[in-house]
Amino acid sequence: MDVRYFLDPETGESHILRHGVLEDEVEDVLARPFEDRPGHGGSRVAVGRARSGRYVRVIYVPDPEPGSLFVITVYPLGPKTLRALRRRRKKKT
Repeated sequence: MDVRYFLDPETGESHILRHGVLEDEVEDVLARPFEDRPGHGGSRVAVGRARSGRYVRVIYVPDPEPGSLFVITVYPLGPKTLRALRRRRKKKT
């Protein structure tokens, strides 16, 4: 899967670095998300756990090119959001 990232206009670096999330963590979540649902304006929201152990939310849009997507932003889940995710996952089983 080809993953492109939004670049911060102030620094020229990937915007995800502002949130302390690494590209490897994003790609882990996108490869095996717990949830992947529609977002706003054609975006998608993937939530999952990276191999690092952190739970991360990824906001992205599919690219027109098959097998490619553009990551807008990401952030680690806070304690309340993580509890809600665990409750939702528990209900599914």
